[in-house]
Amino acid sequence: MLDADLQSVQEVRQCLQTAKEAQKRLAGMSQAQIDQIVQSMAEAARQEAGRLAAMAVEETGYGKAVDKTAKNLFAAQDVHQSIQNMKTVGIINRDEQNRVWEVAQAVGVIAGIVPSTNPTSTVIFKALISVKAGNAIVFSPHPQAAKCTKEAARVVQAAAERAGAPAGLISCLTQPTLAASRELMHHSLTDLILATGGTAMVKAAYSSGKPAYGVGPGNVPVYVHASADIPTAIRQVVQSKTFDYGTICASEQSLVVDQSIKRKVVAELKRQGAYFLDDHETRRVAAVILAGKSLNPAIVGKSPQALAELAGILVPEDATLLVAEETGVGLDYPFSVEKLAPILALYTVADTREASTLCSKLLAFGGLGHTLGIHCHDQQVIESFVVDKPASRIVVNSGTTFGGIGATTGIAPSLTLGCGSLGNNVTSDNIGPQHLFNIKRVAFGLRDMQLAQTEAAIPVAVAAAAAPAISRDEIAEIIKSVLLELQSSGR
Repeated sequence: MLDADLQSVQEVRQCLQTAKEAQKRLAGMSQAQIDQIVQSMAEAARQEAGRLAAMAVEETGYGKAVDKTAKNLFAAQDVHQSIQNMKTVGIINRDEQNRVWEVAQAVGVIAGIVPSTNPTSTVIFKALISVKAGNAIVFSPHPQAAKCTKEAARVVQAAAERAGAPAGLISCLTQPTLAASRELMHHSLTDLILATGGTAMVKAAYSSGKPAYGVGPGNVPVYVHASADIPTAIRQVVQSKTFDYGTICASEQSLVVDQSIKRKVVAELKRQGAYFLDDHETRRVAAVILAGKSLNPAIVGKSPQALAELAGILVPEDATLLVAEETGVGLDYPFSVEKLAPILALYTVADTREASTLCSKLLAFGGLGHTLGIHCHDQQVIESFVVDKPASRIVVNSGTTFGGIGATTGIAPSLTLGCGSLGNNVTSDNIGPQHLFNIKRVAFGLRDMQLAQTEAAIPVAVAAAAAPAISRDEIAEIIKSVLLELQSSGR
């Protein structure tokens, strides 16, 4: 009987070889042909959004089918709409004034790492942006989401083929082992990695020696300033944090509230379904948030009622969110970590200065470079608050889940959110097709190079450092002769 790891590695090699051949054929297609393929993929994903979402919930146990459907539709509709007119083939820009043309060249074959929290939407998104940029993609699913990931890949590949794409342009590994993921990321036929998943997986992608776009964790703090429209702000926070039971990394993790409005904020949270834990309940829930020093996977994407059962407490059937008041930051304060579940920490601050310090501290503790939120209607406060924050997306007066991915803001719609150098990522952008092709620059000559030959161009320091026996005029003649010799020799 063949070893499972060996079988999975062989599958990787076969998929990559097929993908390489498919990408070569795609490279010969026009912009119109590629756009038709991408449109067919998006249409198929829209039609299958609900079925794929249900498969993901059934297989992983994470989130809600209705919200995963919305995520699939976001990828298939919003992302597609934002990229459909983008030039990605041939000459994509002509700067006639400077006589520089920009030519797109696909990177080739992409390794798509898929998380268990958002499997089908990630496949739809990464397939669309990869093919739009002229690439093939091979998906490596999380073992807990292998079936739904494979089915999502099948749906978009079949649609691509119906529109004229070559077979094997999009594929998914059927045996998701660590050995397979390692082989996919290190193989010579892999040209770039799109890594979405846990911190260890992203680090593995960056250490593979391949170009990689990864993401960091999103321990998102949200400041509610005294000038905020409290009912609207809390409605947006609750909608955002409870969406798909908190499985999007841009979702709110901590509310930082001005003391002057705390009572109103708490009352509004309760009115909108949040359940405030008492001291006993807070300790019980805190005990299940972490498993060692990492997030407990048992709480990810679970309902408030399921979380309460896990913690051994009772909460109302209509509770939409669990809230605990917190004062500290760090592993000794579990509510301060990134919680991919409908659990929210509430901090109270005296003023904007204290809020600024606390938000930076929360970002430094597991969210550097990701996302920050602020609800405020004082422009001066917003400006002073955002300039020094270590976050790549700062969402103002909107839920951070939807604002960060570009659903409710003008940020580029994306499901892969870079964290920049702060989060040890190569970019702070929302990833799109523009990150998945190389740009060659064709530059026409504008002028001849003029070499400095005048006495005025001779640095004073050179003359000052010269030996006393050599005059300034003699130095100038020496330099002129050297420059003329270099010019005549073509150097």
